[in-house]
Amino acid sequence: MGEVINVARDDKPCYDIMFEDNFSKLAKAVEELGFKGRRIAIITDTNVGPLYSKAVEKELSKVGSQVFAYEIQAGEEYKNLETVNKIYGFLISKHFDRHDLLIALGGGVVGDITGFTASSYLRGIAFVQIPTTLLAQTDSSVGGKTGVDYEGYKNMVGAFYMPRLVYMNISVLDTLSERQFASGFAEVMKHGLIKDQEFYFWLIDNMYEIGERDHKVLSKMVKRSCEIKRDVVQRDPTEKGERALLNFGHTIGHAIEKSRNFELFHGECVALGCIAAAYISMKKGLIETGTCYEIRDMFVPFNLPISVENVDPDEIVKLVKSDKKMDNNQVKFILLHDIGDAFIDTTVTDDEIKEAVKEILYFENGD
Repeated sequence: MGEVINVARDDKPCYDIMFEDNFSKLAKAVEELGFKGRRIAIITDTNVGPLYSKAVEKELSKVGSQVFAYEIQAGEEYKNLETVNKIYGFLISKHFDRHDLLIALGGGVVGDITGFTASSYLRGIAFVQIPTTLLAQTDSSVGGKTGVDYEGYKNMVGAFYMPRLVYMNISVLDTLSERQFASGFAEVMKHGLIKDQEFYFWLIDNMYEIGERDHKVLSKMVKRSCEIKRDVVQRDPTEKGERALLNFGHTIGHAIEKSRNFELFHGECVALGCIAAAYISMKKGLIETGTCYEIRDMFVPFNLPISVENVDPDEIVKLVKSDKKMDNNQVKFILLHDIGDAFIDTTVTDDEIKEAVKEILYFENGD
């Protein structure tokens, strides 16, 4: 452990991602950012707070003049402007000014809400990401995307706002449920599928160690996943082009997520979306049939679904077309030329989407 990678913005160093196995270097890192003697608010949720809030608070008390912890309700349904308003109220009541610091301690929901709050409170206050889920460590904590959902539509309100630091404590992954861990792994697999074939096959070769949550293997996996995302966001920080590749699996995945009223985890829907996108790639003659079904089958040993029930293909098409990623009434789909070679396509038809959804539909009679 103890490794650091830097994320640049406009060819200048912007923030570091630290890879550790505990919280012991957090206070020093925050002090080096210039927050000695400042107020610090730890924003966490009702799942993560009981596990790690006290340990982080104890560490940050070495550097902050006052350290507060504020818990929000856990769950995607609380990722909204009402929750942001409550955090504003808390910060105002504690007299936070623009020189103070917010800490996002939690998964993707906490990171997105805290980042959006930081971007808008007093026109911008600094924040640090301490992601505690595999999904947040490998995806949502890197790149500066923040936001909240609006009436069920994901991330419709948000801002690009970079953290001052991302602090990865790999040991927190030990407390994730099997389902949460698998959900995060979908984003890891996605990074291999879009940008790094060698990494994709490394994941398969290290399947057992990943399942056993070997810290050395997990650290290497999280670091490489972050490097892939970093390289993309450095070239395209505000999603004008290449960054859209990171949405592989998300177009249909987000639609499934909403269609099922968020009963499925985000990563489970991303896995289904990846399979659907691979299927469309195959039907367009871009990848071999064997490659398509290998991609599908490789989600199975990592405890991710390859089929879904109670989804209407027509509804999925409607939801896809209401997604924020629409561009001039065109669906920007991410397809594959090969494993590790993704591209943006705007020619995917409604019928192709429906056929791909039917491909991942589960029928009890086996039809």
